[in-house]
Amino acid sequence: MSCAVTGRCEDEEPTPPLGLPPVYYPDDNLYSKDKAALGKLLYFDKRLSSDGTVSCATCHSVKDAFTDGASVSTGINGQQGGRSAPTVINRGYSTAQFWDGRSPSLEDQAIGPIANPIEMTNEKDPGGAHQTCVDRLHQVPEYRARFKKAYGDEDFTIEHVGKAIATFERTVLSGNSAYDRHKNGNKDALSASAIRGKDIFFNKTACDSCHLGFNFTDGSYANLGIGMDKTSPDLGRYVVSKREEDKGAFKTPTLRDIEHTGPYMHDGSLKTLEAVVEHYDKGGLPNPYLDQRMKPLKLSTQDKQDLVAFLRSLSGEGWQMEPPSSFPPSKD
Repeated sequence: MSCAVTGRCEDEEPTPPLGLPPVYYPDDNLYSKDKAALGKLLYFDKRLSSDGTVSCATCHSVKDAFTDGASVSTGINGQQGGRSAPTVINRGYSTAQFWDGRSPSLEDQAIGPIANPIEMTNEKDPGGAHQTCVDRLHQVPEYRARFKKAYGDEDFTIEHVGKAIATFERTVLSGNSAYDRHKNGNKDALSASAIRGKDIFFNKTACDSCHLGFNFTDGSYANLGIGMDKTSPDLGRYVVSKREEDKGAFKTPTLRDIEHTGPYMHDGSLKTLEAVVEHYDKGGLPNPYLDQRMKPLKLSTQDKQDLVAFLRSLSGEGWQMEPPSSFPPSKD
C-alpha cells in the first residue's frame, strides 16, 4: 500500500516478493531509505562489539540465510551460547523476538546482543555496554552524519541504533518461492513430490495448526520435547512468562527458506529436514509439558520424502544480498 494511501511512510516502502504482504513499520520508526542503509552498515559492523570481533552478521550471516549454520552460536571471546541463532528472514512480520519471545519488538531485539556478555560485550552492565557502543560509534563522523539525516540528530542514542538495524532487518524477506508461484497459478512450479507433500502438510498432518499463514508460523510457543530429556533442560518461554505450561516451549519458526537455515530447533540438535520430519513422525519426546498437538503421524517413507520436498519448495528470494564492501572510518 502506497504512502499516498496510508500517509505513514517517509519513503515508499520496498515491495515485498510474491506471497508476502506489506511489512508493518511502527509509527516511531517509519521506513526510509536512509534508515535502511544506515541499519545495514551497523548490522555488519563489528565495531558494535567491545573488541571489534563480532557483528550482528556473525550469528546471522547472509551466506547461511541469516543464521550461522551452527547448533549454538559463538560470540565474543569464543564463548558459546545455549541456543541456535534463528534466521532474521521475515522477522519483520513478528512482534515478540528471540526463541523465548523476551523482546517485544525488532528494535528492542537489535540492541539486546550488544549488551550480552556472551554475545557482543566484555562489560557486565547492560547500560554501560550500550553507552560504550554509542560512544564508539560517535567517533565515526560518517555515522553521526547518517544518523542526523535518518533521525534528525547526530547525537544519537542506543535506541536510534536499534531502530536503524530494525529498519534494515524488516527488508530481509523471503517470498516468490516455488510454492508461491504455484499458488499464484503456475501449476508447473511444484514437482509431483512437492504437490503430494503440500497435501500431507495441510491435510494429513495439519502442520499448519502451528505453521500457518503466508509466513508459515502463528508466532506461538510449543513444547516439542526437544532437550527435555536432559538433567537441566532449557525451559524456554517459561523463563519469560513463569507459566507452568510454558516449560520447554519455544517459538514456532517460519518455514520460509527452511532448507537453508539448519541445523534445526532451538538447540540445533536436529541436523536435517529429514531428522525434523522423523521427530514429528514419532510424536516428539514425551514429557509433562508436551504440546497436545504432538501425536505420532505414522507417515510412510514416501510421505516423509514428499513432505521434505514441499518444505524445500518454500525457499524464495528477497534476502540474498552482498554485505557492505567497506565501513565508515573512525576519527583518527
